[in-house]
Amino acid sequence: MSRGFSVYLDAVRFAAAMLVLFSHFAYPRFSDGRWLWVRELNLGSDAVVMFFVLSGLVISHVVQNTPGRPGKFAFDRVTRLLSVALPALVFGFVLDRLGTQIAPQVYPGWVYAYTPLWEILLRGLTFSNEWAGLATRLGSNGPFWSLSYEAAYYALFGIAIYTQGARRIVLLALGGWVFGLNILLLLPAWLLGVAVHRFILSDRVPSGQVAAAFAILPLLAYVIALYLGVPDLLRAPIAAYDAVLRFSDEFIWNNLLAVLMALHLLGMAGILRQRQSMRHATQIRWLAGGSFSLYLVHYPVLQMLAAFGFASATLLEDALLIGMTLAICYGFAALFERRLAAVRQALLRLRPKAGLSADTGFKQASAPPSRS
Repeated sequence: MSRGFSVYLDAVRFAAAMLVLFSHFAYPRFSDGRWLWVRELNLGSDAVVMFFVLSGLVISHVVQNTPGRPGKFAFDRVTRLLSVALPALVFGFVLDRLGTQIAPQVYPGWVYAYTPLWEILLRGLTFSNEWAGLATRLGSNGPFWSLSYEAAYYALFGIAIYTQGARRIVLLALGGWVFGLNILLLLPAWLLGVAVHRFILSDRVPSGQVAAAFAILPLLAYVIALYLGVPDLLRAPIAAYDAVLRFSDEFIWNNLLAVLMALHLLGMAGILRQRQSMRHATQIRWLAGGSFSLYLVHYPVLQMLAAFGFASATLLEDALLIGMTLAICYGFAALFERRLAAVRQALLRLRPKAGLSADTGFKQASAPPSRS
């Protein structure tokens, strides 16, 4: 996997996180409705699918680099999630309590679910907030839903890779039952990322004009699909089950979009096959290195800023509010997300005989997805 393609994945990761941010900023209580077209096109939801495909690709790469080491796989995945999820849950709880005291009208019931801290931590740190029969919103942090999906995919993939025979079948069946249908409905999107990595690993990526076609045509198909209202057409047959399906209520369109995303990435992998450098690579890496925090913290931050009266009425105020949100999110990343390696090393020193080690050799390109 070339450095150029790795940097491209980071660029996509940051762009997806920004789409999620703008999909929430588009609510009239933040931006007076000027950005509602982002919500009407449902771009934030589509960005989640991008994250899932990226996640499958990266986790497949990680497993390929650490064959036969389930302990390391579990350690790396758990620490990756918890290093940001734990402080984000506490931070969000504090912001929500502060904001609801100052301006409760900014926290309508469909945005904010009052949950005591112990329950937020229990549900959030087990990532069971969207498991079958347990679905709930953790305060105002709507985007946290996707971590429940991510953690489930990590577990299922680990079982599939590191177990065999009857044990594999039983554990996969048990996992599918515990996680529930909604999470399984979007599993194909995640597995398409795995497939992209396997194609790259076996050097079965297109080249030349074919690679360019793979890279460009899915983007055109996506634009045309939005123009023609394809997502709504595909959602119509299952619209009656929206309340049950929750964040999987567009699973037909989501998985079709994942196919387009996978084809695009294969094309870009071919175009960038020999590319070992890219312009602004350092800046892209830095931005992507805080995208998990941006994804997971921005919504409670926007809510709190709105409670303090920072709603926007002009484009200049839009820029100010977005800038404040980014500053807080990337400050959070500096304290937590960017310290992942240090946290892992500290934990390893506590368990010197555990045979664990941190991920090496590849920049993380997966950050959990968001939806309101």
